[in-house]
Amino acid sequence: MGLEDRHSARSASLKGDVTDGSESGKDVVGSGILDDYRARLPQIDEAKLMRKVDFRVVPVLTILYLLAFLDRVNISNAALFGLDTDLKLVGNQFNTALVVFFVPYVLFEIPSNVLVKKFKPHVWLSLCMFLFGLVSVLQGLTQNLSGLVATRFFLGLVEAGIFPACFYLMSMWYKRSESQKRFSFFFSSTTLAGGFGGLLASAIGKMDGLRGFRGWRWVFILEGVLTCVVSVILYFTIPDFPEDATWLSEDEKDFVKARLYEDVGDSKRREPLTMKIAMETFKDYKIIAAGFMYFGLIVPAYGYAYFTPTIIQHLGHGSIQSQLLSVPQWAVAFVVAMVSAAASDYLKHRFLFAVVLSLISLVGFIILRVVHDNTSLEYGALFLASMGMYSAMPIVICWFNTNLAGHHRRAVGTAWQIGFGNIGGIIATFSFLAKDAPKYIPGYDICIAFLCVSIVADVVYYLGVSSENRKRAARMEDDTLTLDEKKRMGDLNPDYRYLL
Repeated sequence: MGLEDRHSARSASLKGDVTDGSESGKDVVGSGILDDYRARLPQIDEAKLMRKVDFRVVPVLTILYLLAFLDRVNISNAALFGLDTDLKLVGNQFNTALVVFFVPYVLFEIPSNVLVKKFKPHVWLSLCMFLFGLVSVLQGLTQNLSGLVATRFFLGLVEAGIFPACFYLMSMWYKRSESQKRFSFFFSSTTLAGGFGGLLASAIGKMDGLRGFRGWRWVFILEGVLTCVVSVILYFTIPDFPEDATWLSEDEKDFVKARLYEDVGDSKRREPLTMKIAMETFKDYKIIAAGFMYFGLIVPAYGYAYFTPTIIQHLGHGSIQSQLLSVPQWAVAFVVAMVSAAASDYLKHRFLFAVVLSLISLVGFIILRVVHDNTSLEYGALFLASMGMYSAMPIVICWFNTNLAGHHRRAVGTAWQIGFGNIGGIIATFSFLAKDAPKYIPGYDICIAFLCVSIVADVVYYLGVSSENRKRAARMEDDTLTLDEKKRMGDLNPDYRYLL
């Protein structure tokens, strides 16, 4: 018997326990159920249980996405070690190789989130990880543009489901009010990957010529092999959904599910996700706005990730030094992201953090756009650009993802936001062209424009959820649904309040 069924008989008695919705972001779906579990299972220490969950869920998914992002963007490091020369790339052929990655990456986001429901997460995610590690190794063995394009295509295909599936999985373990710092730590694996990639590439680059392989080939081969080895380990350690976790007792499973049930309602984990249900999700304009929140950040984020080593090189530095000088910005971005996440969780607020951080990044790109005779200021502007957007990205994703309740809307909504957002990667790859070096004015103009798109989308989404909260509060007294019926509606529940 499911958690929801066990409490259906209590619906009438608990109906009056819902809060008045005066404070968004609190557990307003309903109260009483978790208190019952605390009374019935006094042996469970909630804080200790969540530390156990943290230890099993967050680190392994962080390692997984760190290696996924590293294998995706290490081509920027390889480019400084002769990739374009050896493969005889001319004009915009390097950009073409970059853009091919995003075609399958965008198209297979939603199908992959459907598959992660059909297979256990530890099976699906570790398989995808092994495959993108293998493709990365093959990327290091390519001999021409065609080989590079082919490997980039398959890399996008097997990486497509990693990011939305990880966010989706994490959202099924944590309440909205406690999720941001976990999500930001996970997402900040991108900044760790950026810094780690620069350090690793600077070391691997010194292997140039070893066994007849150029340094750029060793970047792909060694980092790909590392991914394959780690994927085998993660097969045994990636967590599944709470109801399937073998490392929790039955009482602990029920307690974890009760926390989520009280916060967001019925997960509908066992109900099939149909195309009709998926299409119904897109009738909500807030879903569409959330896609643009992420879309506007992806363009500058990938523009930065793919081209920063080259931009720094144009400031007058050598290949190895450019790799090393690309590391500090990632470190600062990680610290800012974690501080912002902790503050956001403490205040139970997302909107202002998303907007202010985006504005910081906007200032950085504006400086890069207008200043071309002060290398110290230009280098400093890279810090503003990176720490703003890479801190805002996990906030807008977590804000939207955890506002959605139930497996269906989260599976579709998360995949939509990430999938549509990553179309921005296609734009980013053609934003910084060789002919525009060293000033890259068109590229900076594009980054500035899309940051503005993200900020506008933040405002639209904020106004949408604020309006919905007010409407639900106004008609609350006329509601005749039982608590059990409300729980099964997820975030469409008239008592549910969106986090602002």
